[in-house]
Amino acid sequence: MKKKLLILGGGFSREREISLKTAKAVFKEIKNIYITKISEPGGNLVATLRKFKPDFVFNALHGRYGEDGYIQSILESEKIKYTHSGVLASSIAIDKEISKKIFIKNNILTPKFKKFIFNKDKINKKYILRLKSSIGFPLVIKPFNEGSSVEVYICNHKNLKKNINKLHHYKEIMIEEYIGGREIQVAIMGKRKLGAIELVPKRKFYDYQAKYNSNAKTKHIIPVKIKKNLLNEVLSIAFKAHKSIGCKGVTRSDFKFYKNKFYLLEINTQPGMTSLSLVPEIARYYNISFKNLIKWIINDSSINR
Repeated sequence: MKKKLLILGGGFSREREISLKTAKAVFKEIKNIYITKISEPGGNLVATLRKFKPDFVFNALHGRYGEDGYIQSILESEKIKYTHSGVLASSIAIDKEISKKIFIKNNILTPKFKKFIFNKDKINKKYILRLKSSIGFPLVIKPFNEGSSVEVYICNHKNLKKNINKLHHYKEIMIEEYIGGREIQVAIMGKRKLGAIELVPKRKFYDYQAKYNSNAKTKHIIPVKIKKNLLNEVLSIAFKAHKSIGCKGVTRSDFKFYKNKFYLLEINTQPGMTSLSLVPEIARYYNISFKNLIKWIINDSSINR
């Protein structure tokens, strides 16, 4: 008898549309192998789980409430096997401040940063001078717990205040050192350093549109044109980050390569699985079909992650 698979897609984050695309892509590949259903998590998630009684849950959610440990804790309490990272690793990875502190503790190079708290910090000349000496301009501002480059701005001292005010609803945000150079992304698949891909965006940086809109014409380069020892180095750094946070299944780490150094920006515990997604593209280069990648992710599922 076929086993049951529930795919969680959509959700409440700013990445809802991408999550639904991932869910549909996974469904298309796997619908003949399992009794498969796509469900959007809501207030009735537990009732849906108990009624459908899935053997596995493929977590195709992105961002908050799906990639931050919230859904994972429900699946753990219901004792249903699920994909990707567990409660703690998910909550750490999505929090850019905590994950950066872990990177630093593990001697992983990451851009300098500081926290901006809206009801405490004020953008005035004195504050801008402190930023200039501690982080430098241009700099990057971003929310602490969004993915897919949602509401990320590259700022100079003139437009900093205007851009920070756009993020007022977050209460606190990250101000981060801007690192130039090349965009390199690395996929880890369990205990395997799967591979890397370089992105050359036509846009100012690899933002939401560059990631998900084919009209943005972001160039994907695989294999990455760097020396073998440097490729091995970035694969090893990604694997170290994956392990130090306690990730499971598939992750994708985002790097900047500048002046022969790799700077880890963040680690994604539930990377996208759409036609433009990077992990499937890297897997394909190493002769792992999309279907086999999805099957591996499902077979890797468990509780107590």
